[in-house]
Amino acid sequence: MANLSLVTTFILMGLPHAAPLDTLLFGIFLVIYVFTVVGTLLILLVILVDSHLHTPMYYFLTNLSFIDMWFSTVTVPKMLMSLVSPGDKTISFHSCVAQLYSFHFLGSTECFLYTVMSYDCYLAISYPLRYSSMMSGRMCALLATTTWLSGSLHSAFQTVLMFRLPYCGSNQIQHYFCDAPPILNLACADTSANEMMIFVNIRVVASGCFLLIVLSYVSIVCSILKIRTSEGRHRAFQTCASHCTVVFCFFGPGVFIYLRPGSKDAVDGVVAVFYTVLTPLLNPVVYTLRNKEVKKSLLKLKSKSIFTHSK
Repeated sequence: MANLSLVTTFILMGLPHAAPLDTLLFGIFLVIYVFTVVGTLLILLVILVDSHLHTPMYYFLTNLSFIDMWFSTVTVPKMLMSLVSPGDKTISFHSCVAQLYSFHFLGSTECFLYTVMSYDCYLAISYPLRYSSMMSGRMCALLATTTWLSGSLHSAFQTVLMFRLPYCGSNQIQHYFCDAPPILNLACADTSANEMMIFVNIRVVASGCFLLIVLSYVSIVCSILKIRTSEGRHRAFQTCASHCTVVFCFFGPGVFIYLRPGSKDAVDGVVAVFYTVLTPLLNPVVYTLRNKEVKKSLLKLKSKSIFTHSK
């Protein structure tokens, strides 16, 4: 990548807040981050240990949990460091490139994965008798690999477009991590072509994924309404409720920041907290508290641990 920049470091200005709140915000975000990592690791461990959870749904959930853990790790630790040490908000040019790439790589991969999970849910409810043959282990691996590769290519495209521009003026990023809108504001060149290409690209990917998810759930609802028993309908709705919850929590803030005209740095920074900090925490909570199978597996794991410890 050609680097025409005279800027060697950026300054992350962080979330807009009063200085006395640094300690309080540090404590809140640290607790959320710890719970996110611990909750995610628990889900990964439970799915790995319990053979009853070795199904396509939990295979994709494993990928989602892994992404969530790193998605939060890309941004939160740096934010915590700036809160505990307000005088050190700098990030090197190359670290900023890496953070932007990692953030969009994990974010777009998660976007694609939600689409795949909605397709999996559609097959499970609409074609229960053929589901195991249609969603084989090979198919699961192929779909998961495709989401990771697509996310990587999508992010590489974004990053190259961003950092081929010269940065030779202000180095203050009005955000708590390196993201496209606030970085583009610092380029000392015409960014109109880049903005059009980058945000059209984001719009196409996000809108395309969201449209496919909506179509999947329209088909799912139609299939559920055909189920004769109320118990069967209730069980089918429960299967998809968790996925619907996290999908809307993920896409809502993203749509607000990337797909609306104009950008307000302070507002964008606050909204970004929802999908970089809170959504990764929400996934472990939703998939454990609302999922009977995962809760049963957690209790089994806990009882085994207590039994082994008592020996």
